Amino acid sequence: MTLPKPLSKPGRDLAPSSAAEIEAFLGTAREVGAVAGGRGRLVFALDATMSRQPTWDVAASVQAGMFDAAAAVGGLSVQLCYFRGFNECRASRWVSDPRALRDLMATIRCQSGTTQIGRVLRHVGEEAGRSPVRALIYVGDAVEEGMDGLCAAAGELGLLGVKAFMFHEGGAPGVASGFAEIARLTGGAALAFDTTAPASLAALLRAVAAYAAGGEAALRRLAGQDGEARRLIAAMPQTR
Repeated sequence: MTLPKPLSKPGRDLAPSSAAEIEAFLGTAREVGAVAGGRGRLVFALDATMSRQPTWDVAASVQAGMFDAAAAVGGLSVQLCYFRGFNECRASRWVSDPRALRDLMATIRCQSGTTQIGRVLRHVGEEAGRSPVRALIYVGDAVEEGMDGLCAAAGELGLLGVKAFMFHEGGAPGVASGFAEIARLTGGAALAFDTTAPASLAALLRAVAAYAAGGEAALRRLAGQDGEARRLIAAMPQTR
């Protein structure tokens, strides 16, 4: 299987928008509207720099549960997005088969580099501008970019109706607060997980997939039997 397509090269952090640019963007957001019927769309994004290989392997092993959780509420289309090395950031085609995503993830190995979260957020915004995307899952352990640019990109995702679910491991200074701010601006959630307990990450992925496929109602139904889904709801400002 070939590698996903590369994204456009990164530029500088996003500059403050003018009033005209904001109005034009809001017009686009209104035209996009809510996710229509059929399969929900979710971007599954991972930091694939060198420190991430153990987590990449865990994510690859539990991702099928996302499709299982979504199947009962309309199904799910997932796009894999990742960055690694220096300026390499790629996105796959949209897939609706967990085996296709598993096989794709099996071909990728982590490489040294710095984070490119801004490129991921901007890419998701471009995808949502073409066709609605309900959720972004991001898994990582570092933030090495300016928060002003990341917050601007996150705010645009929020206007497009894309909730960012930011899952972080480790205790690197500033990561939890950075992830939390990105999530807050989109109406999503930021939560820590432990790679030594893969069942926790698997349950969180299932919960977001249920939301992407069936909205808040599907997430609340899942929360009736799943503690991680309840934890996700508790972290989402719109659902408290």
